[in-house]
Amino acid sequence: MNEEKVTSLGQQEPETEQKAGFKQSRRHFLKLLGGGIAVSFVLQDAFALLSDTPTSALAQKATSKQIGGWLHISEDDIITVYTGKVEVGQNIRTSLAQVVAEELRVPVSSIKMVMGDTDLVPYDAGTFGSRSTPSMGPQLRKAAATARTMLLGLAAAEWKTDKSSLRIADGKIINTKNNNSLSFGQLTKGKELLEAVVEDAALTPTEQWKIAGTSVPKVNGREIITGKHTYVSDMKIPGMLQGKILRAPAYGATLGAVDLAAAKAIPGVVVVQDGNFVGVAAPDRATAAKAIAALQPAWETKPQPSRAEIFDYLKKNASTPRSGGRGSSEKGSIAEGMAAAAKTLTSTYNIDYIAHAPMEPRAALAHWENGKLTVWTGTQRPFGVQDDLAKDFGIDKENVRVIMPDTGSAYGGKHSGEAAHEAARLAKAAQKPVKLTWTREEEFTWAYFRPAGVIEVSSGVKADGTLTAWEFHNYNSGPAGIETPYTVPNQQIQYHPVDSPLKQGSYRGLASTANIFVLESQMDDLAQLVNMDPLAFRLKNLQEPRLRAVFE
Repeated sequence: MNEEKVTSLGQQEPETEQKAGFKQSRRHFLKLLGGGIAVSFVLQDAFALLSDTPTSALAQKATSKQIGGWLHISEDDIITVYTGKVEVGQNIRTSLAQVVAEELRVPVSSIKMVMGDTDLVPYDAGTFGSRSTPSMGPQLRKAAATARTMLLGLAAAEWKTDKSSLRIADGKIINTKNNNSLSFGQLTKGKELLEAVVEDAALTPTEQWKIAGTSVPKVNGREIITGKHTYVSDMKIPGMLQGKILRAPAYGATLGAVDLAAAKAIPGVVVVQDGNFVGVAAPDRATAAKAIAALQPAWETKPQPSRAEIFDYLKKNASTPRSGGRGSSEKGSIAEGMAAAAKTLTSTYNIDYIAHAPMEPRAALAHWENGKLTVWTGTQRPFGVQDDLAKDFGIDKENVRVIMPDTGSAYGGKHSGEAAHEAARLAKAAQKPVKLTWTREEEFTWAYFRPAGVIEVSSGVKADGTLTAWEFHNYNSGPAGIETPYTVPNQQIQYHPVDSPLKQGSYRGLASTANIFVLESQMDDLAQLVNMDPLAFRLKNLQEPRLRAVFE
């Protein structure tokens, strides 16, 4: 696409099927965003993706590989960036605002970030894997650079001059020939312009950065420090009730029967039962807690492994790894490699379950209105929670809005939306908004954990420090980072899945944290076994150039 081209609603363009679709879609974008100029980021075919669909659904049509963010400059000089990425304490609200401010030559304070609202932002698979800055940052840089080119083109047309005589500073286009200036808002007034991002947009070289890559105050830092920022657990809306859930006494317990009469007799209390799900909604948290305490449940429990038994349990209940499955590989013969070794070493490592312990426990506020569900909740996957809620309640996805306010940390522990589901069920029954905030005890008991595991590693080495054999078994902890980067002729590496007795899921570096710790600990011990310097031992057995460069 030629970067000089600016398409307005009043211009004529060739009516190919794709461009006609884009022309129709502009109206949806601009109805959502308002007058001014808008830039959409589309990695593949911009026109084909923007079909004529309602605005609330438009954001959900493309995959995360196709569309990443929108940028809008309004007639009142407000620069708004729309992204599906969310803020859970990693400060991407600031870093993403910085890259846009850099390309548009404006202060960071001029950028308004709209994040994680499924009605307003493009689809995003989730905020995880430390990918927000390296993947979303470049996308938004291109969007801002495209917008900059559009602004320069508008100013050049207004003044009937060449763009080379113009520069941008502090939200204004300046004509260097006569020092005349126009603000972004003055240029966009009365216009409805939409452009797809130019893939080869001229980005500001990193050595010329004045804002991006520098230390700036956290965008909403003052609000957080002063307590003005509203977390989900702080939110209030008129008529709101407080929710609480009846929790089982142990994992795997099933509800035999429950007497709801005493709880229902408490004034203002709504009691909901659906199978094993029992919850209450009440005018305040104290009354909700009183209603839960008044329930008389009969639970059927089953034996669970104790802390002392858990590692034996994981080994005994492991599945046979699939040949060629993730985390499993084999090369040469372990028996021959061990026979060729001057010395061998076998070690076992146990990995505990670890709770994420976020500063803000899970919380959600749910509200049903005219058949549409709106949920405010802290989640790394707003669109994933939207999908799950739509399936849970048997409604169209367009009738579910998930809003993710900046949330008090996650560490990989808020991919799911348990509190959102619970609050929504209570709100539907109560026919009033319901807020549900987990206690710290609930967070430590019922949220998912980093997987526990057992890792067994056996190795053989010659007297000169050459590795001959490497056998590595991970039970339950996970396959990420399980492969050894070192050159070993005889290898057997296997990941053994286990039906965990506790809920488990992502936690920061996933299984690579434990696997690499064990791998490198074994390398240290092998170096000591043959009286070699640990660095010299590694370099002797390493051909991979990138890691060699790191060590050197």
